[in-house]
Amino acid sequence: MDTYAVHLAMAALVGASVVAVSAYYMHRKTLSQLLEFAKTVEKEVAPGGGVEGGDESPMHLKKRRGGARRKGGRGYRWSSASLPDVATVSGGGLDGEEKRNGAFHVEGIPAGLPRLQTLREGKSAQSGSFKRSLLRPTSPKSPVVSASAFESVDGSDDDDDNLGDSVKLDTTYLHTNGNVGPEGKNPYESLPDHVNANGEQMAIAPSSMIRSHSVSGDLHGVQPDPIAADILRKEPEQEVFARLKITPLESPSPDEVEAYVVLQECLEMRKRYVFKEDVAPWEREVISDPCTPKPNPDPFFYTPEGKSDHHFEMQDGVIHVYPDRDGKDELFPVADATTFFTDLHQILRVIAAGNIRTLCHHRLNLLEQKFNLHLMLNADREFLAQKSAPHRDFYNVRKVDTHVHHSACMNQKHLLRFIKSKLRKEPDEVVIFRDGTYLTLKEVFESLDLTGYDLNVDLLDVHADKSTFHRFDKFNLKYNPCGQSRLREIFLKQDNLIQGRFLGELTKQVFSDLAASKYQMAEYRISIYGRKQSEWDQLASWIVNNDLYSENVVWLIQLPRLYNVYKEMGIVTSFQNMLDNIFIPLFEVTVDPDSHPQLHVFLKQVVGLDLVDDESKPERRPTKHMPTPAQWTNVFNPAFSYYAYYCYANLYTLNKIGLAMSPLSNNSLFLDYHRNPFPMFFLRGLNVSLSTDDPLQIHLTKEPLVEEYSIAASVWKLSSCDLCEIARNSVYQSGFSHALKSHWIGKEYYKRGPNGNDIHKTNVPHIRLEFRDTIWREEMQQVYLGKAIIPVEIDK
Repeated sequence: MDTYAVHLAMAALVGASVVAVSAYYMHRKTLSQLLEFAKTVEKEVAPGGGVEGGDESPMHLKKRRGGARRKGGRGYRWSSASLPDVATVSGGGLDGEEKRNGAFHVEGIPAGLPRLQTLREGKSAQSGSFKRSLLRPTSPKSPVVSASAFESVDGSDDDDDNLGDSVKLDTTYLHTNGNVGPEGKNPYESLPDHVNANGEQMAIAPSSMIRSHSVSGDLHGVQPDPIAADILRKEPEQEVFARLKITPLESPSPDEVEAYVVLQECLEMRKRYVFKEDVAPWEREVISDPCTPKPNPDPFFYTPEGKSDHHFEMQDGVIHVYPDRDGKDELFPVADATTFFTDLHQILRVIAAGNIRTLCHHRLNLLEQKFNLHLMLNADREFLAQKSAPHRDFYNVRKVDTHVHHSACMNQKHLLRFIKSKLRKEPDEVVIFRDGTYLTLKEVFESLDLTGYDLNVDLLDVHADKSTFHRFDKFNLKYNPCGQSRLREIFLKQDNLIQGRFLGELTKQVFSDLAASKYQMAEYRISIYGRKQSEWDQLASWIVNNDLYSENVVWLIQLPRLYNVYKEMGIVTSFQNMLDNIFIPLFEVTVDPDSHPQLHVFLKQVVGLDLVDDESKPERRPTKHMPTPAQWTNVFNPAFSYYAYYCYANLYTLNKIGLAMSPLSNNSLFLDYHRNPFPMFFLRGLNVSLSTDDPLQIHLTKEPLVEEYSIAASVWKLSSCDLCEIARNSVYQSGFSHALKSHWIGKEYYKRGPNGNDIHKTNVPHIRLEFRDTIWREEMQQVYLGKAIIPVEIDK
């Protein structure tokens, strides 16, 4: 075995040696062939970079396609065969006459293409200089201003180093055919007006600049933009924009004229129902310097006031006011129910008319397309105008949450922390009376088999999910923490055993968050149910006793449409009882403030009234002759328009067109976010704003209003200008005082168009508001057939 192993090892050694020797000789032969080939190539190349014999075979071109090592007067260098050799073209290796007139080939460029031309000899700005530079397109760092307004307008040292010292050319001078100028003519004679004989840039008048992305015949003929220069200098600018002139080619047809006449009647009908003050707020309180109003040091201080001589009576569901008890002349007459429902039916007939539907559909689509066209022409100008407004941006313009329910104004994490805090600090507080027993907070949670450690956001279960879509009943159940109505009564009600103390403390914390944000305000909606007249005094007492006041907050009263529920429970006997419970205390405190002092103080912070219910429920159309509220004794709930008339007739307050929409809330309840009509309303120019509705059920962050704006911007591709316009709308349609609005959005906010805008406060460019005002005026002239009288100010 040992001899066999030795023989096997010797055989392997001999075989390996033979293989190694063979590989050595093969490698040496290959190197010799490569060296001979290289010598042959060097002999074929001319000393100046030309090719011996004039032409080069296709095989040689193919071999040298990727790149070639070329030899010039200054030694070897590497260059790409895919681009022309500038040094070769500029004079490397050719004599003078051949440089001027001789035809030569550049590797990698087909002979059929037009040749790149250079400035002729002796024509450079510096005499005695024989150096020439190849004309080329300017890079993005060129001295010529780019089409983008955000690129630098200063020259680039990198590009200046590449150009010849004696020649500075503008890109507009290079035409697509590669020619510098007419043959045999001084090329500087055809230079643009803004380039002098030395090739240097000259000052250009702003009026001669055209903001365009291309110029006919030029390769990159983009002209400087004076707006960008104004922005960089941070100087106030005069905003201009491309105005749309879209007028019909012919006069309206008889069918359209008929439709416009009907629309005129509807607008005149509207004027009869809109209440206008005799003296507008901006006329009653002239503000010359809209500085920050001083906060009220004692908002709940009550000064006794005398009783008025006015007398009021409730007649058929509407309160009538007289100068005194013996007076017979009504001071504030309002349309009766029959007139109201007759006008309502007229509006419904107009809506159903085919010719009017077609006309309005076309006009509304045209409004959308006009806005899209405006953005195509002026979006950049709007953004540049925003950049010129110092300090102001979307985050520090005032925004009002115009629709948010008070009992859901906190987010779910905030409520969870508050509940855990109370369990830890006040476990022995008696909080509820149930089943004949008073229970402490600790006992309530023990009855639910819960501890503070067990609680989390998921167990709280107050966030709306897929199960609430088209289920208003399930959405309302989300107000019950952990699904328990007793926890809602303890933490989210003001009329409970502890007089709403927990909800008051929680509200103060929300107020503190609003004050910290500084630029966010809210109109909190709080309910009056109409079960008894003492509800107003209880609500006012809760507000005053818990000192619930903030400069960032005003209140709205919401009236749930629950007549049918109270009727079945025997709480009310007719709809008239409900109206008495809602409106009689308001008129009592107006005539005699001493009768309800806390309510008198609270009403100074109340700015409106709202009806709430599931509007998706189908309802029967009301007839012209509806039963009076005293006659409405059945268990069926009156129609929404029935509620609306008696609320309108008793309040007779300012009627706004403004719409406050909560897309995220509707997304959880009735309508998918992508089908929400908000972007369509905004394109058409309606006065719309964003709101949160129910942060407890809908939102996830500490700033739900900003979250609402953020999601809207992401889904609907809203720009910064759009968001700031929506924020301005929210302030404009809110119930905050004239002094605050003057401080927040400008002292002349009540004027139409750009005259009522202060970009330094709203961050909305005048361009946008001028467009809105122009389109509105055009539509009014269209409806009134060119005879509309346009007021300077908004409706009072």
